[in-house]
Amino acid sequence: MTDFERELSILIRACYPLIYVQTAEEARVEEMIRRLAQQRSKRLHVWTYTRGYEPPIHAPTESSPARERAPELEAILQLLRLHEDALVVLKDFHPYLSDQRVIRLLRDLYPRLQRARRTLIFLSPILKLPPELEKQTTVLEMPLPTREEIAEKIQEILLVLKASQPEVRADLTPQELDELVSAAQGLTMDEIENVCARSIVEHKALRVDSILSEKKQIVRKSGVLEYYDARETMSDVGGLDLLKEWLRKRRAALSKEAREFGLPAPKGVLLLGVQGTGKSLSAKAIANLWNLPMLRLDVGRIFGSLVGASEANMRLAIRTAEAVAPCILWIDELEKGFAGVQGSGVSDSGTTARVFATFLTWMQDKRAPVFVVATANDVSQLPPELLRKGRFDEIFFIDLPTPAEREQIFAIHLRKRGRDPQHYDLKKLARATEGFSGAEIEQVVVAGLFTAFDAKRELTTEDMLEEVRHTVPLSVMMREEIEELRTWAQLRTRPASSAARLKAASKRTNRAPASATSK
Repeated sequence: MTDFERELSILIRACYPLIYVQTAEEARVEEMIRRLAQQRSKRLHVWTYTRGYEPPIHAPTESSPARERAPELEAILQLLRLHEDALVVLKDFHPYLSDQRVIRLLRDLYPRLQRARRTLIFLSPILKLPPELEKQTTVLEMPLPTREEIAEKIQEILLVLKASQPEVRADLTPQELDELVSAAQGLTMDEIENVCARSIVEHKALRVDSILSEKKQIVRKSGVLEYYDARETMSDVGGLDLLKEWLRKRRAALSKEAREFGLPAPKGVLLLGVQGTGKSLSAKAIANLWNLPMLRLDVGRIFGSLVGASEANMRLAIRTAEAVAPCILWIDELEKGFAGVQGSGVSDSGTTARVFATFLTWMQDKRAPVFVVATANDVSQLPPELLRKGRFDEIFFIDLPTPAEREQIFAIHLRKRGRDPQHYDLKKLARATEGFSGAEIEQVVVAGLFTAFDAKRELTTEDMLEEVRHTVPLSVMMREEIEELRTWAQLRTRPASSAARLKAASKRTNRAPASATSK
């Protein structure tokens, strides 16, 4: 028995008069209530607008025929005349709870239900409760299926397949089953059954990618998050060996074995650094490395024109991410999205500050396995409360690539464009591009290809070197800002590259004697 079923059972046994269950899984809750009714030897009456009560409530009719009254009023009036020990479920009754006649009838019904020790259950996907009934009604929100329930459902499907469709692969290893269960978290039982049927038809097996495709629908319906199909892999990222190793160690941190080992689910990582150094590329590659869906939060979509809409949109984004969990939540250029938090009280009546506070509280207290990957360029615009321990597991600083990393980046971009890196002098190119970012190196390769294409010949090392001579890197144009960022990051962040760490340590060692002499 789940925690929700146990709580509902206690409320029914305690004869709570009015219970409101909010859920989109109508059939699942109805089956649960039917079991509880049988255990308590109670008769169950289920009402819908189209069918009335099933089975009918047998009661003497009044002088005015029932057909002349609205169905929702007749539903309550029949309960006023109910004498048997019963559970009553009203499906999708929320539109009628704004009608003053319905409210008055329910208030009249409440003491009778109390005296007769009977329970009326509202069942709806939308919570809409009038103030007049708030004190009398107990509200429950049915959670999505647990890992145990999902595993049981998948094993049930596999048993049926094994007996009815021998051509379908029904024997899964414990690891494969665990991956399927993780992928199916956040889906309703109906959605799980549907996506399993689709996977069987399409692939003759249950596959994780088919289940993840169903999660795209959840994200699209929300309107505030974007589902990102991550095609980038860690092999597309040059250098950053320390960041890659950190992520590799946490690859299985959301698995069942990790939980049994006592590991908490990782919260997130902040990638801070110079523009064009691969922060966004690394964020995209994490989804492929961990085999998880990636959701992109565009903070601009959160802010609405109506009062309270921005806060509601942030809460919707959080609920959607948790429904799709385990997943990656990617926030690009975080400092721009929440710019103006400090002066929010003057500029926008505190809307940005309230939205930001909601986000911070969720990051601190979240229990759902949502791994937040945020990127930022300008640390001066980040609120200090965002950087304290507990928000992110780690803050990585991504500096400009070292010579060896520049060679890797040239090789990656040449391969992506169908060229063999061994045909080019990568060491010469790396020496010539001192101070270039990964994005600037990519543009050097692209510009060289344009030159070769125009000349109707193959790309050469000289084509790229010529482009280097005509390029002024960002590290030259913004030298002071980058040095200031590096100074700030040395003692406050973790380097993403071992080469960068050695370089920073060397600088600190070389500065020490001079500092001592000056004293």
